[in-house]
Amino acid sequence: MAFRNDYYSLAEILKRDCVYNLIIGERSNGKTYALLKHAIEKFWKDKEQFAYLRRWKEDIRQKYMTQLFSALIQNGEISKITKGERTSVCYKNGRFFLCNYDEEGTPIYNDEMDCIGFTFCLSDMEHNKSVSYPRITSIIFDEFMTPFAYLNDEFVTFMNCLSTIIRLRTDVKIFMLGNTITKYCPYFDEMGIDVRQLKKGEITVYKYGDSKLKVAVEYCALNMKARKKKESNFYFAFNNPKLNMITEGDWELSIFPHLPFKYKPKDIVATYFIEFADRCFQCEIINVNDTFFTYIHEKTTPIKNDDEDLIYTLEYNPKINYNRNIFKPINEVQKRIVWFYNTDRVYYQNNDVGDCVNNYLKICKGVQR
Repeated sequence: MAFRNDYYSLAEILKRDCVYNLIIGERSNGKTYALLKHAIEKFWKDKEQFAYLRRWKEDIRQKYMTQLFSALIQNGEISKITKGERTSVCYKNGRFFLCNYDEEGTPIYNDEMDCIGFTFCLSDMEHNKSVSYPRITSIIFDEFMTPFAYLNDEFVTFMNCLSTIIRLRTDVKIFMLGNTITKYCPYFDEMGIDVRQLKKGEITVYKYGDSKLKVAVEYCALNMKARKKKESNFYFAFNNPKLNMITEGDWELSIFPHLPFKYKPKDIVATYFIEFADRCFQCEIINVNDTFFTYIHEKTTPIKNDDEDLIYTLEYNPKINYNRNIFKPINEVQKRIVWFYNTDRVYYQNNDVGDCVNNYLKICKGVQR
């Protein structure tokens, strides 16, 4: 497995010297591998530790974490970094240790001297608030993007987690790793990142006023040399564009139903709007030859009558024409609107619109895993 050098490298994004580093790309392109290797190098050189962060407690269970460094171990990376003084990594009680093994397979390490990192999960952060982590200088948030629903107010929970680890220090860098599974992610909204503008193979740096804060976003290039060595790609050669996320690093978009019939303005029975992820969608209930359906397309101009038009948004608004949850109607009109969603009579301008609206619908339904 010595071919890993052909996979993702941190070299370019580290040159940007940003506090937050978002790395987005295809599955199995070496993102996590590169960060774990970087963490061991920093520990061996300067005794700096790392934090490995996931969303759910079950993601950091013993059986998963004991395998986290397996690729680096098999490739001999740890032996190279430590010049043979340590050959492996073991995991116990939420901590990673550089270790060797005796003849009976028992790990040999020092609890204090060999601890290289800790695990955290956002869903259980209350248990970590009173603990200090003065040697952690790298935080790795793996799989920060998900096709499922996020935690309630997850961005704030994430910030609280960082505050617990960082305290008053200024030497910590955050690395957020994600697969191209969906263009919707609340972190993009909170950080002011327009994911639609990202280009494969490029790194975009965001700055925030007079603050020293900088965020680097890398949409990983497809490494053709590495791709040729990913011989397993032939398993995914079916004619399904969603599989391009695995083989090409493209965004995974489901196939949503598009407009079934052409229609004229007179066929529009009613109009309402969905505001979500800094986008606005116009939703039209249409009647063509006594066939009713809803058609949703992106609206690029402001809503004219925001005091009267029905608007669905996750933001709180006391006006009677606003509703946060489309599946919790507050009058007869909204009950009729829900019928179209419950009976699969909703069509979309394109798959990107369908993906975004369906992420809003997932939040409304409370879908998590």
